[in-house]
Amino acid sequence: MSLALVRYAERPELWERIPERFAGVVPEYNLHGDINGDYWNRLFTEFPEFQFVLYDGERDVIAGAGRSLPRSWDGTARDLGPGLDDSIARAFTDRAAGRAPGALCALGIEVAEEHQGRGLSKRLLEAMTETARRAGLGTVLVPVRPTWKDRYPLAPIERYAAWTRDDGSPFDPWLRTQVNAGGTIAAASARSSRITGTVAEWEAWTGLALPEDGAYVFPGGLAPLRVDRSQNRGAYWEPAVWVTHGTPLPARH
Repeated sequence: MSLALVRYAERPELWERIPERFAGVVPEYNLHGDINGDYWNRLFTEFPEFQFVLYDGERDVIAGAGRSLPRSWDGTARDLGPGLDDSIARAFTDRAAGRAPGALCALGIEVAEEHQGRGLSKRLLEAMTETARRAGLGTVLVPVRPTWKDRYPLAPIERYAAWTRDDGSPFDPWLRTQVNAGGTIAAASARSSRITGTVAEWEAWTGLALPEDGAYVFPGGLAPLRVDRSQNRGAYWEPAVWVTHGTPLPARH
């Protein structure tokens, strides 16, 4: 299979297939983040060169996709901010204010189910790095959604991010891939992405009955869901681990 990197600006019609192509790759609740409605569609009109797919032209198949945004960053762990939602909002605020970006922030790297386990996530990460380099940005910031965190939803993300295997490498497979690709674990945040919905919506997204107020561990969740039936509301903060990747820029002569 021969895969080419195709940016949205080059073949926008390919993105019409994305919802069906990647259905089930991420949990349903992740498609309903509070910030999505305000900014998601604007990714493709205002930042088309930062969205891309891995495409097999011979078979007319999309194997993977990457989404990203340029945002301000002063190079410190403190200025990474709380995570995904803040980075998305910051990118659009920076653009409106005319501020020059300091890094490229990854919003998502997805591999179609039948192509998983073939190293395409690493290739997409490399494509993200090259995208940053083309834009003159020396760093890629990744608010990582750890692969195995749903197995340990009660563990604080700061502790989980520090877990290692016997060989000293990160315990989490996706964090391990990031580090093996040259990334550095820089920080962890318990409040990367906010998702709220009605009790009925959360019951549909999780497949669970939520009969009373309180905290619930749910399938695919990285942290507990908080339910307030008197307000007909479920609220969830998805945690993330910040990983930074340097993208050495060509020397200027």
